[in-house]
Amino acid sequence: MIISASRRTDIPAFHFEWMMNRLREGYALIPNPYNAGRLGRVELSPEVTDCIVFWTKNPEPMLGKLKEIEAMGFSYYFEFTLTGYGTDLEPGLMDKERLWDIFCRLSGQAGPERVDWRFDPIIITDKYPASWHKEQFASMCEKMQGRTKRCIISFVDEYAHLGKSIRAPEADEIEDIALSIGKTAEHYGIPVYTCAEASDLSRYGIQKGACIDQDKIEEILGCCIDVKKDTGQRKECGCIASVDIGAYDTCAFGCTYCYANTRAAAVRKRFSACAPLSPMLGGWPRGDEIITQRTAVPVRTGQLKLPL
Repeated sequence: MIISASRRTDIPAFHFEWMMNRLREGYALIPNPYNAGRLGRVELSPEVTDCIVFWTKNPEPMLGKLKEIEAMGFSYYFEFTLTGYGTDLEPGLMDKERLWDIFCRLSGQAGPERVDWRFDPIIITDKYPASWHKEQFASMCEKMQGRTKRCIISFVDEYAHLGKSIRAPEADEIEDIALSIGKTAEHYGIPVYTCAEASDLSRYGIQKGACIDQDKIEEILGCCIDVKKDTGQRKECGCIASVDIGAYDTCAFGCTYCYANTRAAAVRKRFSACAPLSPMLGGWPRGDEIITQRTAVPVRTGQLKLPL
């Protein structure tokens, strides 16, 4: 079983103490996003948890504590989003130079093979035209050399809540940005992959990728895994199946483009209810929920995965 922690919130930044308590106790309850009266219960043990994928914009609370996770017998890697956007789009994030320092420290502790750099989403505004993205990527890519093994990009989708000031890039802008990113990444030796993109950018050296990636997990584990594509994601998504243990409306970063938060008031209420000792994110169970045991089986086949 692959654990996603989490597409729905930033567990490393805000809920790491909760996460460690869940790993120690060996299970978590997962709120049903569509029915508050139902919870899923998933076992969290190294016997059935093949790999944990941490999604984050600030894993500073985890620095210096990775050895404890490893000592429990868990394998993991990070999807670390680091862009050059300002507080107009990412109001809750600290200074980007501090985040860059955190990226370097995490890479040093976990290893560059376990820290993916996410340069996403690519958004077009008057302040952030295509030229800005090309310059920003080149500047960041130079610093990333040797600190990550791959970069994942995506172009923002047209979510209704984005407003008129933010838009998805036009086809010609995508081509222009992809051409520049492909050349820059090749120069610095950082492979680039797309996340859930319909566009084929392979002619620019950018391949279709997956964030929860079978090949990457097999390399980390040193053995093959038997797992299917995640049918719960968009059709363009290449991720394999995983169990997400997060909860919506529990991330306090407040990014303008985020799809995982609804209204600011809902985030304040649910975030403030989060408790490190609770078995679930977003507060404590009421006690009258229907709890369904999620199937948890290891996906390792035992067959060795030879390094390329």
